Order: sequence, then structure tokens, then C-alpha cells
Amino acid sequence: MIFLLSPAKSLDYETPVGADLPSTKPPYIHEAAELIDILKRQTPAQLATLMSLSDNLATLNAVRYEAWKLRATPKNAKQAILAFNGDVYDGLQAKTLDHEQLAWAQEHIVMLSGLYGVLRPLDLLQPYRLEMGTRLATSRGANLYQFWGDKIATHLNKLQKSNPLPVVINLASQEYFKVVDKKILHARVIECVFEERKNGAYKVISFMAKRARGMMARFAIEQKIIEPEKLKLFKTDGYAFAKSASSDDRWVFRRSIASCR
Repeated sequence: MIFLLSPAKSLDYETPVGADLPSTKPPYIHEAAELIDILKRQTPAQLATLMSLSDNLATLNAVRYEAWKLRATPKNAKQAILAFNGDVYDGLQAKTLDHEQLAWAQEHIVMLSGLYGVLRPLDLLQPYRLEMGTRLATSRGANLYQFWGDKIATHLNKLQKSNPLPVVINLASQEYFKVVDKKILHARVIECVFEERKNGAYKVISFMAKRARGMMARFAIEQKIIEPEKLKLFKTDGYAFAKSASSDDRWVFRRSIASCR
């Protein structure tokens, strides 16, 4: 079973990583280098328009692209699961995972990325900004969905080729999951949805849902879950599986706003 996560815009390269923590090479590093070559040719003003960035952020990312190297090292990169620092990763709290838990995550967690395509938790990540929805033209098409084509789905198939009942648990946003070509994906896809009860009704609140996705991934890592049904036992931070609101492949977890205070 594979769990999909979105990346984060915010990055943490300040918190030190233990010298004994292993690292790995992203599987599509050459495709990333191809995209970096295109991004390097953009001026900060062009990047600001392309990605709807402030002048300061556009300049920062122009510097990042220029500094990016094909060979990542602990000096210019960091393990991806520790470098990402947004709402999802606040819920995941990867910095508190031990080496055994990180090793399990390495086999079961896949982070989708506009630049790298897919990342395993211990893949070395260099600082960047490139959201999957960016309309960056390449030789393969007008946007990153066309650039990545069927690579991501093919990669997920390979990860579970020996599993007679492959399953993908989607904890990624729709912007990122759209890069997975479901027409060629061999696995069953289960989408986890997290809702809050507020003013008498349940609804998805974006930043809470993102954090819950990270908590769900943490739950799976801690329990070493490889059977989908066991995810229904998730009760972190007041959430509970809502059978009446769920369907076969769309599992809803709910809580009241009051329960999380």
C-alpha cells in the first residue's frame, strides 16, 4: 500500500539533521534537471508572472534555480520529509520519527512534486518552488501535467508490482493527484477526506484538512499499516471514521470544532 502526499511551499533548511540519517537519490533527478534548465532561463519578473509570486519570492527562487545541482549532497540538500514544512508536515511531525519509522515510510510514502515528480521521504531535496499546476511550457507540452505524462502512474505501478491487491491512499490535494494517470494506474485508489462540524454542518476546512492528512500518514507509519481497513481506526485529534458519509473509495473522517480545542 502506498500513501500519496503533496509537497509544501514552506521549507526548513535550518533544523539540523543527524549525521547518521541515510539519504537517497530522487528517482527522476534528470527530469528535474531538465525543468531547472528551463527555469534558469526565466528572469525574476517572468517567474513572478508565471507563479504569481512577489518580487522577493521570485528573486529568491531565481537564486535557488541557479544554485541547483544535479548532484545533491547533505551540504546543498536535505531529506525531503524533513525539508517540507507546511500544514501537512505539521501534522506528520517527521522530525520526531525514529530511524525505523523513517525506513518504513521510505517504502510506503510517496510525495508528489512539480519539480521532482515523485520523492521518497529520504530523497535529498534541494530548495525550490514549482507547484504542479504551474503552466510551464516544455518540449512535452504546455504544463507540468503534460511534462510528467504517465511517468507517475507507471512509477506507482512498479512500486506495487508484486502486490496482488495494490492500493493507493490519496492524501494529496487534487492539484497534485491529477498528475497520476488513473487510466494506466493498476491500483485501487482510496481518497481520505477530513471534515469539521461547524455551525451545524460538516465541511472541509483547508488548513485543518491538510494537517489531518499529515496526521493520517503519521498514524500509518506508527502502526505500520498495510491493510486499508485499519485506517478506519484513525482517531487522532478527535477525528473518527464516518461510515454514513463514506463510500467504497471515498472515506470521510469527521470531528467537531469543539473537540479539537
